[in-house]
Formats: sequence, structure tokens, C-alpha cells
Amino acid sequence: MKNRFTFLIIFLAIALALFAQSPAAEFAASADLRSDRCAVLIVDLNNGKVVDSHNENAPLLPASVTKAVTIASTVEKSGVKFRYHTKVYACGPIKDGILEGNLLVEGGGDPSLGANVEPKGTDIISEICEVLRKRKVSAIGGRIIVDSSIFTEPATPPSWSKGDLSTYYGTGCHGFNYQRNASGKKAVYNPQASFVRQLTSALAAKGITVADGDYDEDTDRGKPILDHLSPPIDDIMRSCMKRSDNLYAEAFLRTLALLSGKPGDTKAGAEIEMDTWKYKGADMAGVWIVDGSGLSRQNRLTARFLADVLAKMAYNVDFVSFFPLAGMEGTLASFLKGTELEGYIAMKTGSMNGVQCYAGYLLDDNYAPTHVVVIMINDFPGVRANVRKRAEKMLLDTFRR
Repeated sequence: MKNRFTFLIIFLAIALALFAQSPAAEFAASADLRSDRCAVLIVDLNNGKVVDSHNENAPLLPASVTKAVTIASTVEKSGVKFRYHTKVYACGPIKDGILEGNLLVEGGGDPSLGANVEPKGTDIISEICEVLRKRKVSAIGGRIIVDSSIFTEPATPPSWSKGDLSTYYGTGCHGFNYQRNASGKKAVYNPQASFVRQLTSALAAKGITVADGDYDEDTDRGKPILDHLSPPIDDIMRSCMKRSDNLYAEAFLRTLALLSGKPGDTKAGAEIEMDTWKYKGADMAGVWIVDGSGLSRQNRLTARFLADVLAKMAYNVDFVSFFPLAGMEGTLASFLKGTELEGYIAMKTGSMNGVQCYAGYLLDDNYAPTHVVVIMINDFPGVRANVRKRAEKMLLDTFRR
């Protein structure tokens, strides 16, 4: 009898301990996860206090939540109305309808040029045809040349897996990008050549031939005959966050480098990004960033660092609006759908083999952020769908409305 009573007491003590676990602790203890390979941090923005946490200082693979950091870093430098310029030059005189020289297209790093997703800018090929028609050009004596030198090579970070490089999501980022450098599910390695072919065909349809004559490429450019503007960068960033576009994120990181007076390459952008957040007082312990999109498996972020970045950016209503709304938009369209948190959680997702991460905000009825939410899961042994359900349950348990 005494042994039974003792067992009952122990059982009740264990049950009460389990019942008393915080949602984050219960989440981390799930059989679908490895407790040491997941992290949670939820912070109240009103007072800076931690609502719940687990393993928040562990450096983990972030996948695409890296894009939130890239965009935060870039928009702080660029502002929301920055636009990319793609300039076109007639490198030679126009005599009797013939351009005696090359037609030069100078890339400005615009990742959205010719894109088939929103925001869709104006059609640069139609614009070139029209400007040449107005100048009464019937033939280009030289060649169509594309200058991509604003961004340095290689177009893809060395840390990316070779298996990703042939895919649409692993395509390179060039100084001149066109149609998202992809054809269906495949990467287009030379978007400049693809653009030249399409422009040549469009010019021919307008009665303008390209003779491919031999003219000096270094001919004085003079003033551009066309300055094509991208949509505002905030619209491109919003599209990137909702669709998780790797090309766009890589372009932003290189743009950050250029705007900081450095070469337009990935390495310079990543170094500037880490220096930026160190200067702003974010906890950099364990943080290592090598690309803009999160496709590299060498990136390491902590929940603490992500929470610091998001808290420092919470004032920026444009930045907060970039995050997809749970149950409604983009990569978060099915997450928390039909629950009381639908439309009240705005987060960037990050998914790759063995990785599921979330980072963003809890919003009030006016879409203003009230809490920072970071969930990072690496090397989970369970099924991804179950991991997502665990994350949903934790958020619902934490933010009962």
C-alpha cells in the first residue's frame, strides 16, 4: 500500500511538472524534434521581456529566414523607393537609319527585369524597340552587347551545393538578370544571351536588323537613349518575402555592398551585413552569414540574433508588411489557417532538408507588431508536416486570444 502511495505521488509530481511546462519547452520535448537542435524565442515588444524561450543562443541553420535579415539590412541602406536602372546606349552615330556602332545594354543589377511575377515592370524590349523607332533606326551596324559588370563573378556563392545550381531556385545573380534567370524549373546560366536573342527577334519584327558588324566595344557611350526603371525596391522585397525568391535576395545583398561603396559581390555584402548588426547592438555570438537567400548550408543564425534584428526593425511599417500573413499569403498560406491566429501572425519561413524555421511577428488588429516570434528547427527526425503542426500548437498555446 505504501509503495502504491509513493508511486502515485511520484506520478502526480511528474504529471504536474509536465503540465507546468511552457509551450516552448513542451514543443522542444516533442518526439518529432531534437531538443538540442531547435530554438524558440518570443519577445514582447512593449517591454522587451521574454515571453518564452528555448535554446535561443544555439547557432542553427536558418534556411530562408536569412532573407528577412538581408532585406532588413538592405532597406535600411536603400530606403523603400530605390529603383534599379538598366541603361541603353547607342554607341555610334545614326546615319541614314543605320546605327554605326553597337547597341549597349548596361545592367544595373535589377533582379525583376522581365519577370513573370509581381511586381511586373514595364517591358524593356518594347521600350528599346520604341526608342529606336523614334530615332528612325532601321539597322544596327554592330552588335547588341550586354554589360553585366556591376555585379562581380561568380554569379552563385561558392558555398552553394552543386546540385542546386541547375535549378530555378539555384540560378546565379548577374549584373544583368532577365526573366528571373530561369526557364521552367531549370536555371538559365546566360540570361544575357537569352535577352539578346529575344531582343534581336523583336527588332526584326519591327523591321530593324542587327548586322553584327565589328565595332569597338569601348566606344564612348555618351548619354543613354533609354533609362529603364525597375519597380520600387519595396515592392520587389515584398514579392521576395512572400515567394521566398533566392535570386532577389542575392541581388539585395550585392546591392547592399554597392550602396556601401564596396564591390557588388556576395562576400562584401555578407561582411557589411554582419558589421551592420554588430554596430546596431544585435547579439552576434555564433552568427555567420555567407549569402543573402539562405540556400547555403554554411549560414548560422541564433534565435537571439534574429529576435534582435526583428525587434530593431519593428518600427519600420514597410518592413513588417513584407512578411506573409499566416493562413493567407505566400509560403505561410496554409499555416494556422482557420485558427484564431490566422492573419495575426506574419512570418518568413525557411525550409530545406532537415530544416524548418520561422521568424516574424505577432500583430494586433491594426497590423502593428506586438511580439517577435522566432522558431528554428534543425535535423528533425519526424515528418515535416508534424513539425509544422507542433509549431502551430505552440503558437496557439502561447497566444490564446
